[in-house]
Amino acid sequence: MYRLMLSAIIVVVGAVLVVGGLWLAVLGGSWFYLVLGAMLTASGILMGRHNPTGVGLYALATLVTLCWALWEVGFNWWALAPRGGLLLVIGVLVLLPAIINKLNRSERVATGSDRARPGFDFNNAALTAVIVLAAAAGIYSMFQDPEDVAGTFDQERMAAVASSDDGTPPGQWVAYGRNSMGQRYSPLAQITPQNIGKLQVAWTFKTGQIRGPNDPQETTYEVTPLMVNDTVYICTPFSTVIALDPVTGKEKWRFDPKLKEPPQATTQHMTCRGVAYEEVTPADLPPNVSLAPEVAGAPAHAGADLQQSVDEITTQAAGVPQNVVTGQAQPGAPNPVVNRDQPPASVSITRECMKRLFVPTSDGRLISISAETGKICPGFGGADGTVNLWANMPNVTPGSFYSTSPPVITHDLVVVAGAVNDNVATTSPSGVIRAFNAYTGSLVWNFDSKNPDATAPIPNGQTYSNNAPNSWSVASYDPKLGLIYFPMGNESPDQFGAKRGPETERFSSSILALHADTGKVAWVFQTVHHDLWDYDVPAQPSLVDLTVGGQDVPALVAPTKQGEIFVLNRLTGKPLLPVQEEPAPQGAVDGDHTSPTQPHSAVSFRPKPLTGADMWGATIVDQLYCRIRFRQLRYDGVFTPPSMQGSIVYPGNFGVFNWGAIAVDPQRDIAFAMPVYLAFTSQLLPRPDNTARVVSKKNAPVFNENFGAPYAAKMGPFYSFLDLPCQQPPWGYVAGVDLRTGKTVYRHVNGTVRDLSPIPLPFEMGVPGIGGPIITGGGVAFLSGTMDNYVRGYDLRTGREIWRQRLPAGGQATPSTYQATDGRQYLVVVAGGHGSTGTKAGDSVIAYALPR
Repeated sequence: MYRLMLSAIIVVVGAVLVVGGLWLAVLGGSWFYLVLGAMLTASGILMGRHNPTGVGLYALATLVTLCWALWEVGFNWWALAPRGGLLLVIGVLVLLPAIINKLNRSERVATGSDRARPGFDFNNAALTAVIVLAAAAGIYSMFQDPEDVAGTFDQERMAAVASSDDGTPPGQWVAYGRNSMGQRYSPLAQITPQNIGKLQVAWTFKTGQIRGPNDPQETTYEVTPLMVNDTVYICTPFSTVIALDPVTGKEKWRFDPKLKEPPQATTQHMTCRGVAYEEVTPADLPPNVSLAPEVAGAPAHAGADLQQSVDEITTQAAGVPQNVVTGQAQPGAPNPVVNRDQPPASVSITRECMKRLFVPTSDGRLISISAETGKICPGFGGADGTVNLWANMPNVTPGSFYSTSPPVITHDLVVVAGAVNDNVATTSPSGVIRAFNAYTGSLVWNFDSKNPDATAPIPNGQTYSNNAPNSWSVASYDPKLGLIYFPMGNESPDQFGAKRGPETERFSSSILALHADTGKVAWVFQTVHHDLWDYDVPAQPSLVDLTVGGQDVPALVAPTKQGEIFVLNRLTGKPLLPVQEEPAPQGAVDGDHTSPTQPHSAVSFRPKPLTGADMWGATIVDQLYCRIRFRQLRYDGVFTPPSMQGSIVYPGNFGVFNWGAIAVDPQRDIAFAMPVYLAFTSQLLPRPDNTARVVSKKNAPVFNENFGAPYAAKMGPFYSFLDLPCQQPPWGYVAGVDLRTGKTVYRHVNGTVRDLSPIPLPFEMGVPGIGGPIITGGGVAFLSGTMDNYVRGYDLRTGREIWRQRLPAGGQATPSTYQATDGRQYLVVVAGGHGSTGTKAGDSVIAYALPR
């Protein structure tokens, strides 16, 4: 029975490889699977007929597979395992005594017994030898790391004295990137590579708000906690703001903006990456702002005025002509105008509002609250302390626009951009960037990327440009130069650009520098020409002064989804490290075009082009499937245009880098990064009309339908039928870059599959992640964004992991660090999960510190 079952398994595996191998060969791929399948099929048939030569043939097939695998991928364990693992397991079963005895009954004992004479012949010995040889190769490969790039920064570089001359108190974290420069660097040096092993949990806080089954899939905890003036500030995906004691983690106050439940069909994201902090003194107040000790009747939290504002927004939006299926504004339908309220010429500010937070909400508001009490600060936009971001917007559709990232605070302005739903419709709101007076909420300037010269406040009764490219990520600000730097996105649809105008082509997927006082363009640097891959610039640029050619130069370091890190002069936008235009694949769908070249930076984590040998699986069967799919899809390397047959997009739109950005040490001129490699597929499907759903289910959130465009886009990770990546690991690394030379000094595989596999296997395969790192003056980098639930510490000099702690949920956020009144340096991590990555949902905020 066992012999027949095993023989049948070998025959079935062989037959599958014959059929699949023939298919792959016809597609122009490797003939090996066809040959191997034929050998296995013959071996299984022979063993089923009690012929011991079947074992010898199986041994030969295993040996040929070993030689072929080593020729294709070398001693790379994770690449070898799917090629030979299944054959080795079956081979071990073939050598079990019960099977051997059955296969050796061709001779019978002289007594006439019906029992087979036990024996271990040449065939068995050959299979044993091959298995031992293959196991030895596998064991040897386990100790090899061909993807590792080992290197160290020299001691002189690491000994650079931590400085706090950036105007930010060294123990505080006052903005998303610690300060407006976006470096994600703290000069604190209490935690070092020598004592990091002593870190322990100091406190844990639970927000009480967790992603539920009826919330949008992309309900994500991406907040970086601030710590200012002895208070930690966080926001939840539901726009609730909470203030905590930095030593104990106890709640001080909570602000609830009282969201109206968003329409599920039009809400892609529920995200708050952070709030913006501003502190002024009486001497800072402009002439039209007076100091009042108290404003009578100010609501303690979200009172009647605030609720009325929510109701007004909802009522206005409800009047928009919309398609009942898509929830999107109908093309060509009249659009009601949401007018701006005229703020008073002068306002009063209470003493408790001299320290304020500006809070973006997911229903399209920007609210000013006291950082000391959490109460509304009246005057900003009106008595409710609220500016309605739907004002002057085209295509007012609830859930399709709001600011997911904290605004930029300049001397007396609040500058806010916004996230517009990706790839839903050509009738999207505008991606306009607006600057409001920080006290009155009056509109000071607006930058509409389709009308870039009209920066004067738009008149009431008019709307911004339809579907203009937006800036959804975090911006940086240089107060000395008076420039704000925005990472720019694209207009919908991302995958079809035939109808884009000249200004869209100019500003899409670029780094944009605007004069903070006027909104006028200082310069623009495009990172992708005619973007068809959703390669919007996702990350906050880091501003740092670098030593280039022996001179200190104001620099901007900008990571991108396609893996380039552009190092530019932030005054002029000119590259400081070389950028070359390289030929790109051609052949877009009819009516569209591709750029003949794309920019490539001297600092680059762009992956090597995929080959058939890079295809992967848990077994040789699903690896073969991936090789077939690789041949079926169009792939000409990076920037392969989307197609109707389906294209491989690598890097995928998940990005080598995303909103977590990189961390830059301004003292040592070191960048610490978490590059991620995951291929996606993109297929354009003709749309029958402007309303029918093509790629998304009815009553589900709308993704990639592109209503109003000729094509919908079927997109997703390049996975096998087992829902495993078709490209071999590693999928995630950490890396250190010398910003003076552009050299990658080290790169190490990062992360385990413990929380990705059906059983918790701690294999170090290098996993994807989203969220960013931070660097400290003590020479330690921290990161919690990987898709296994860990927070990790790394030696900045070598990039080696030196500490890790288990998290109760996904940690897809960027940590922060601060020094509290007890003198200890704290690391604070948010573990709430990320809907798009499928990590475990939670609501924990955890602080770590050295023992008292």
